[in-house]
Amino acid sequence: MDNTASDNKKLFWACFIALVATSFFFGLRSVVVPELQSTFRLSGTQIGQVLGVGLWPFAFSIIVFSLIIDRIGYKTAAWFAVISHGLAVVGTLIAIKTVSYQWLYWSTFLVAIANGTVEAFINPVVATLFSKEKAKWLNILHAGWPAGLALGGAAGLLLGYTGLGLFIKLAVCLVPVVFYALLIAPCKFPVQERVAAGVTYRDMMSEVGALGFMMMGWLVVMGIGQILNREIPVAVSLGIAVVVGIGAFAYTRSLGNWMFVMILATMPFLATTELGTDTWMAELLGADLPKIAGWVFVMVSIIMTILRFYAGPIVHRFSPVGLLVGSGFLAIVGLLFLGNAPASLMVVAAIVYAFGKTFLWSTTLGVVSEQFPKGGALTLNGVSAVGVLGMGILGAPLMGLFLDKGIDADLRASQPALYEKVNGGSQQTMFGESPSLNMDVVEALPAEEAGQLAAIVNSNKKASFVRQAVLPGFLLLCYLALFVYFKAKGGYRPVELSGEH
Repeated sequence: MDNTASDNKKLFWACFIALVATSFFFGLRSVVVPELQSTFRLSGTQIGQVLGVGLWPFAFSIIVFSLIIDRIGYKTAAWFAVISHGLAVVGTLIAIKTVSYQWLYWSTFLVAIANGTVEAFINPVVATLFSKEKAKWLNILHAGWPAGLALGGAAGLLLGYTGLGLFIKLAVCLVPVVFYALLIAPCKFPVQERVAAGVTYRDMMSEVGALGFMMMGWLVVMGIGQILNREIPVAVSLGIAVVVGIGAFAYTRSLGNWMFVMILATMPFLATTELGTDTWMAELLGADLPKIAGWVFVMVSIIMTILRFYAGPIVHRFSPVGLLVGSGFLAIVGLLFLGNAPASLMVVAAIVYAFGKTFLWSTTLGVVSEQFPKGGALTLNGVSAVGVLGMGILGAPLMGLFLDKGIDADLRASQPALYEKVNGGSQQTMFGESPSLNMDVVEALPAEEAGQLAAIVNSNKKASFVRQAVLPGFLLLCYLALFVYFKAKGGYRPVELSGEH
């Protein structure tokens, strides 16, 4: 690698700002969910679908680019991301002007494609630049995610105080895109660690193996079904996934590294724990903190940013796997606290949750990069792809569906007259029929009935946090198994490529 230390740091910060730009979209969108719902007259399930399509297409681009990025070059991928982000913002503005759900849906889809492309190049680049301290620097890199959430959320909230509409708020997303384009332009990208060590393409694919590709294949097929707005039978999607797995085995002669496959299986749970809750944070906190919910979301993101910036000593003290065990436990505590705390303690509960989720994603990337270096960009980005696919296809829509069903059941039982008044009928989703509210009627309700409905909606929002706690519970069990495994081997140690392949 010809880059000097100064060049490496410049490239690192360009990658960091690119990640800030991706989460800026996410953070700003999270605090304007109520405006999106009002402008486009969306049910909770539809909001879940829009938020979901802002996540799972990420996996298509990250998988595709991970397979070809060492051949087309990291800079090519970076420019593709810049162009896609720019077009996505323009499409979103058209959606607002025309009040078109289709424009909103597909523009959000393109944002996710761009975000996945950013992840596809920044992770392997940083793992290569700092190959002796991967877990530390990948944690620092991913401080860019909560930093962008905080900046995007704050921008949306501050612009809201000015009285400016949704159009101006989302147009601001062009600013970080232009910024990271200017930083990327002069940078020279390194040859990825796997390529430099002479690890073959087949050996890279072998780390994922038949089981890993089968898992990815099933989720990708389900994602394609959502793109086409057609329900693909489970038997068909699983059949295609098995064919993909057989093809992968024929090429690699490998079922996949058992530890990598295990980590891959945890990723939908991890992604829904972090991204799913982030997506709904401002909306769900509004149940108890209607005036400051958005600012609590920003505060949580700032805490995450600071913690990840100082991840080095923490990783050294606990080891990456030990840090995952502690994070999984705190995430459970934080979500249960959020679901049961009185309004006066919701801010404290959000802080506990922030400490729990901060290191989950970034430390998982560190573990993957240190334990499976032969997998190169594919293993490093594959875990992110599976996480976001699982969360976007299943997690976000299910969160919306459970919320809609909970509201419907409680309203029907406790306020039958009001239920008949605001019932919007059933809507078809990939999970079957979902109840909805008639938003035109809801907005015209007199104060007393509006209060009754709000109480039911708010109680169901808080219940969402309790449901989410099951997910880090599963993660904790998996992390404890890894902790015991490494303990039996004498402790956690990174795997180093020798260059003899």
